This record gives sequence, C-alpha cells and structure tokens, in this order.
Amino acid sequence: MKLTQTFQQVKTASRLLPLMADERRNEVLRAVADAIIYNKVELLEANAKDLAHMERNNPLYDRLQLTEKRLEDIAADMRHVAELPSPLERILLERTLPNGLRLRRVSVPFGVIGIIYEARPNVSFDVFALCFKSSNACVLKGGHDAEESNRAIVGMIRRVLCEQNVDEHVVELLPATHEATAEMLCAVGYIDLCIPRGGKRLIAFVRDNARVPVIETGAGVVHAYFDKCGDTTMGQRIIKNAKTRRVSVCNALDTLIIHQDRLQDLPALVAPLLDNEPPVTLYADERAHAILNCTSEKESPDFDREFMSYAMNIKTVDSLDEALEHISRYGSGHSECIITEDEQAARRFQQEVDAACVYWNAPTSFTDGAQFGLGAEIGISTQKLGPRGPMGLEEMTTYKWIIEGEGQIRES
Repeated sequence: MKLTQTFQQVKTASRLLPLMADERRNEVLRAVADAIIYNKVELLEANAKDLAHMERNNPLYDRLQLTEKRLEDIAADMRHVAELPSPLERILLERTLPNGLRLRRVSVPFGVIGIIYEARPNVSFDVFALCFKSSNACVLKGGHDAEESNRAIVGMIRRVLCEQNVDEHVVELLPATHEATAEMLCAVGYIDLCIPRGGKRLIAFVRDNARVPVIETGAGVVHAYFDKCGDTTMGQRIIKNAKTRRVSVCNALDTLIIHQDRLQDLPALVAPLLDNEPPVTLYADERAHAILNCTSEKESPDFDREFMSYAMNIKTVDSLDEALEHISRYGSGHSECIITEDEQAARRFQQEVDAACVYWNAPTSFTDGAQFGLGAEIGISTQKLGPRGPMGLEEMTTYKWIIEGEGQIRES
C-alpha cells in the first residue's frame, strides 16, 4: 500500500486553509453541524454495523456507540467551536531590538495533523472541527472496530465541504489497516504532527515507530485520595461520579486511596458504587478488604491497570506522604484528585502530584476540553513537552517569528 499521493493531496489542501477567513471557516463548521442532525439515521445505521461485531460487555462498546443524543451533543460542540475566537495570528510576543528590528511571535497552524485512534467515532468529528477551525488539514486513521462509522462520518463531512466549495482533501480517512498506520508514521514531509488516542499499547507503538513528531495522549491510570479530613458525603458523590459517569473514558477513576484513619467510612464511601447498576467490582488491599467484609474481591489489586470497566482498586495508606508516593509510582500523568477539608494538605497534593490535571474536591470526570470551555478536544496530553492536558484550539497551533527591518545588517 502506498499512500504518498493521498498525503500529497492533503498537504496541498492544507496550504490553502490559512487563506480562508475565520468567519468562512465558521460557516462551514455550522454546515457540518447541521448535516450531523440531518444525516443522523445514516450515521446511526453505520454505527450499528460496527456495534454488531462487538460484545456489549467489551469496555470499548460504550466508546464505540453513537446515539441520537450523542450526535446532538457532537453537533452542539461543533457549533461551539465555530463560535470560539480564532487561535491564529495571535501576537504572542512583540518587541523592538536596539538596532530597530521589530519582532513579533505569531500563532500559526501546524499544517497537517495525523490522528491514530481506536473505537471512538466521535473523535472523527472532534478532530475535524478543531483542525479546520485552526486551519490544519487532518489525516484520520481509525481502528477496524469503528470502520463503518468513520467512513460514514468522513463521507458526510466531505460532501459538505464540496457543497461549500472547499477542497475535500482537508480531511482524509486512511484504511483501517496496520500498513496504513506504518505509512502514516513515516510520512515525513507530509504530516507535521501525529497524535495517538488510545490505550498504552497503541501509544507505545506510535512513540517507538514514528518518524514524524508525536504528542502522547490518552492512557489514564487515575486516582482519588480520600484524606483523613475528607467529607464523607462529598466523597461519595465525587467517587461515584469519577468512576461510573462513563467507565470507558480515560478520566474514569481506577484506584481509590483512603487514609487509614477513615477506613470505618469506607463502606459508606463505596455504597453508591455497589448500588450502581451494574455494580462496581472492588479489588481491595488487605486492610480495606477486612472493613468491607464480603463486598470486595479477594483478588489482589492491580495498581498498574486502567480498567475502562465497572471495576476499581482500593489502596489504604498511613499518610499523605504514602498517598503521594503511590500516585508517583502508578500514575500516568493524566488526572488525580484529593478529597479533603484540609487546605494545607490539598495545596501540597496539588503542588507535588505530577499530572496534567490535579483536582481538589472535584471528580476527575471534568478532564475534558468541552468542560474546560475549550470546545471539543483532540485528546488529553499526558506529556510535558508541548501541550499538556486537554488539547483545544490553542494547542492546534505553533508559532513563527515575523521580523521587519529598514535595511539593518548584522555587524558581528
């Protein structure tokens, strides 16, 4: 398989996007949002074909599933992106040198952004919206599980682009094959940035094999620490929301850490999880298991695991220091939270925990570009170089220096 011609077409289309007025881009995005609602039957039928090949108990089933409500939310997010200020041509720094040269550092698009993702067809919409608004073309490489859904989505978007007299190659869907992934990762000169969205294995594969620049996103081993000064009622609400709102997403809770002084409150803290439908399976350490009696599994917790299902670890600690050490060892740099009324403990937690998003008395379920007011998101970056946390419009830009002079020359 040779995709060089496809990459060349996308690269050519990307050069025209920055010439388009922002309001024109917004018109196109609103037209796509309208088309999502108008074509919802077609999109849901395609998604149903993908769902038919996946067991309902698969943790990825919820990520794969589109519903009428989810399509309405996706369309609303796209309209929201259209209303956001343009991230382009912002003056990030401006100065005049002693020799009279005038310098400006100005935000510009990357050019072509490649996205590799698994069973999440909503990503196709989010990536297109953010890339188009920021004048980037995008190359999408979805997984086999969502192949029918992604074809329908990208086909619909390209029809709208043609109707709007926009080059349809500003968005391209690659075949759902390993060969396409390999070509994409080696598309030097065509793809300016690659972003993998998925589990640890996918991210590790992309990092280890890419010849184009990569930003790591996605995998989250997420903790909530219930401190000795935590409020039980608040803790119940936060823990349940962090765990059960959507178990298949990367900000879902994987391990509850509890201070030994509050073990007697553990049954109350997890009661909403056990009453949930379906109930959450608890893998507790020895001390927590003794308090919970028969409501937790005898199996030892696997603290490295990102569950993406109705299951959760429980870890008992003797101090805030031990909680911080546990998170340092097992955390993935995604999202962590502390539940406490002790401001000093909370501030220390926020300062010392090394993660993109650190919460005090709020669930990790808020780690989301739309929740942060960024519109849609292209992923949650867990690395430190470049963007970190939810990647919205601003993170879809780089910058260049604009220098203006009046004939100055360098003397040394």
